[in-house]
Amino acid sequence: MNVTLYSQKNCMPCTGTKRALKRNSIEFTEVDVASAPDAADPILELGYRSTPVVIVEFDEGGQDHWDGYRPDKIEALAYLVAEGRGA
Repeated sequence: MNVTLYSQKNCMPCTGTKRALKRNSIEFTEVDVASAPDAADPILELGYRSTPVVIVEFDEGGQDHWDGYRPDKIEALAYLVAEGRGA
């Protein structure tokens, strides 16, 4: 499973999402949407206009994504990781 967090500085929901992912031992790659002109392109293509956005690509195929601070989604990912299905 590959998890990517699209975030930006001074974004409280981004900070909360990052902390929750770390607290639940979910490995992720963080992309600062202000870091490069095209850094936000993947989330813009999905229709998102604000951060945070989390994109999860599952090993067996498929994808999930959401915006905002979503502890319910993060807990579901933590469950998959604990069950060995997220590796």
